Amino acid sequence: MSTLGVPDLSAPDPAPPANPAEELAFVRARARMVQAQLRFRGIRDERVLAALATVPRQAFVPAHLRARAYEDGPLPIGLGQTISQPYIVAFMTEALALQPGERVLEVGTGSGYQAAVLSDLVAEVWTLERVPELAERARSQLALLHCANVRVRCGDGFLGWPEGAPFDAILVTCAPEEVPPALVAQLREGGRMILPLGPQGQAQQLCLLRKGPGGLDVQSVMLVAFVPMVPGGPEP
Repeated sequence: MSTLGVPDLSAPDPAPPANPAEELAFVRARARMVQAQLRFRGIRDERVLAALATVPRQAFVPAHLRARAYEDGPLPIGLGQTISQPYIVAFMTEALALQPGERVLEVGTGSGYQAAVLSDLVAEVWTLERVPELAERARSQLALLHCANVRVRCGDGFLGWPEGAPFDAILVTCAPEEVPPALVAQLREGGRMILPLGPQGQAQQLCLLRKGPGGLDVQSVMLVAFVPMVPGGPEP
């Protein structure tokens, strides 16, 4: 969950359902977002673009920020967390080159927006969130949107989700200083992982990893700023 200078807020109430006029405005805003923020910056995967054009980002932000849901930046979702910039969501998703039959682990559910995007692209999404309130809110919102292929667990992202392994791809939306060994172990051979690496308050590297028979191939793809990856969370 990217930060980029967004202020912290306490956990807000979810946004109420939009009326038809608002829904039409959101549809148009999503279309503009896809053109101006995603295609313009080089996102080319049509399946990723279609998912970002379909998933209602306004459903994953607090009610008082719903009008800003399609701005080109992250937004606070409470409890010190954010919903990432649409471009970052699209970039990280595209970098994994996801296929329809694959199984993906997400670490850092946050609002649930990234999981909803992934649910349009793959067979199964397993997503971990260490903050119970965020996990429950995301679970409820994903259920309302009929994302039936998404499983949400409140737990420690450093430990991953062993029961679901091996995963074809892993997407991490919070920054550890080093790649967690458990996540590497839960990635199948030939699988891909994308995650930010580095301490909070310093430049972090968004890295794409590929797991081969000889180990990990690591490619640094851009500088980013994400919230730190913190251990903890109740056991399931």
